[in-house]
Amino acid sequence: MNMSNKQTGFTLIEMMIVVAIMAIMSAMLAPTLFNQVSKAEKARTASDIRQIESALKFYRLDNYRYPTQSQGLQALVIAPSGSGGTSWNGPYLEAIPKDAWKQDYRYANPGTHGKPVEVFTLGADNIQGGTDSNADWGSWNVNE
Repeated sequence: MNMSNKQTGFTLIEMMIVVAIMAIMSAMLAPTLFNQVSKAEKARTASDIRQIESALKFYRLDNYRYPTQSQGLQALVIAPSGSGGTSWNGPYLEAIPKDAWKQDYRYANPGTHGKPVEVFTLGADNIQGGTDSNADWGSWNVNE
């Protein structure tokens, strides 16, 4: 009987080369991937804000005014107390969407950026100001 002691498999050098190639490819793709994530967050935020603005316009058509600051965006889903129910023809939205960072959208009536009302998010950090994912996005700048 002739038995061969030859082992098959990868050497340490071959494994190190494969890992190095994968690291180089990851380094090249990471900036592109993170840029795409940022674009997706911005696109989703813009879409949500436009949807909420449309619902606010329908609310205004029925009620001759926007929801008050105290009623907030919930007035688009549930009839505000004291409305009498006669002019509220909602729900105008099935549910108020969360922003890309799982935070509630904010509502300002009156608006502070030249619009009668504003819908906005404070971004990933949930603090006013910031850049990239931490930027504030609202009905005043979603088309930028």
